[in-house]
Amino acid sequence: MGTTAKEEMAHFWEKNTKSNRPLSPHVTIYKWSLPMAMSIMHRGTGVALSLGVSLFGLAALLLPEQFPHYLAMVKSLSLGPALIYSAKFALAFPLSYHTWNGVRHLV
Repeated sequence: MGTTAKEEMAHFWEKNTKSNRPLSPHVTIYKWSLPMAMSIMHRGTGVALSLGVSLFGLAALLLPEQFPHYLAMVKSLSLGPALIYSAKFALAFPLSYHTWNGVRHLV
């Protein structure tokens, strides 16, 4: 019978320790650049948008009332303008950033 994964890993590390091989570089050695940060942000906003749309669709299917009822509930909370504009920005930013970054990538 063959060796187990644990034995293979032990053999691998023993061989590397004996040969004094350097460890491969990690992410921390790379200098951050704007395209790298934009790519990470693009992926993050894509994941956030897909989760948001999925949760909104699931809520539309499972919640008992219609959308105007929940909108009236939010309006009855009398939230301040700073909180409302912050929430609007939190909803609009991922969509606009992901869209324009996608257009930039295609161009």
